[in-house]
Amino acid sequence: MRPLALLFFFLGALAACAAAAPAPVPPPAPPPVASALPAPAPSELDASTDAAMASADAAPTPPEPVPAPTSTSACNEQPPQDFLIRSNFLKEKDGNARAIQWRTDHYGWSRGFGRPGPDAQPPSASVVDTTFMGLPVKMHRKVVPALKCVEEDIKLTCTDHPYTAHALAGIRFKNTYRGGEVTNHIFGIAIDVDPAINTCCGCVPPWNDAPACKRPAKTEYDRMSMPECWVHSFERYGFYWLGHDVLRDTMHYEFLGDPDRIVKGG
Repeated sequence: MRPLALLFFFLGALAACAAAAPAPVPPPAPPPVASALPAPAPSELDASTDAAMASADAAPTPPEPVPAPTSTSACNEQPPQDFLIRSNFLKEKDGNARAIQWRTDHYGWSRGFGRPGPDAQPPSASVVDTTFMGLPVKMHRKVVPALKCVEEDIKLTCTDHPYTAHALAGIRFKNTYRGGEVTNHIFGIAIDVDPAINTCCGCVPPWNDAPACKRPAKTEYDRMSMPECWVHSFERYGFYWLGHDVLRDTMHYEFLGDPDRIVKGG
């Protein structure tokens, strides 16, 4: 065989071998690595994003205003009954007798005054020990609830005018009025607050000798140490302040309301 022909023969043989050899196989790709935490669903992402934006954009909410204190009294408010007020019944011929009998029927019979009913008991039989503004006092049991409501009202409405009582006087067992009148202390429905410093300028000595009775004053409120708001609290629950009377007895309150209407729902 000629040399040139021999060269072409070898080249052809090499090309045939290359075509017959298998193609190289690439190595397999590594498996994907799982994420440590699953991605939240789109809806959760949207909700959390919206909430964060809303929180950042929202104006601060102002605090709710504190409501003013309101009374939760267990008592009905009621005025004193006109026919039991001293300045009224003294104007009528039988006014004093009527007032005495009404009090006798409701609180007990004080010997020598009024007509006793069947099985009549003295007011002292219905007197109980109680307290008012932290001080002990003996009062008729029927008016004790009203006295408690007065105390509650004073603590609620008189905070701008603090006053500490030091002495009280309730039931008396001897009448101190003249001319056929009967003091409400006999019935256990009257209370005196600090007699030594709250005056009675229309009374007998030594009460009307008090320096406060000699000095000029626009009203009787100016002649006592007790604040005016105490008077209004008493009057709210059926008590009458004898500072309004010609006696100008600023220490004295007496229950002249209806004892059957003191307690709500009673």
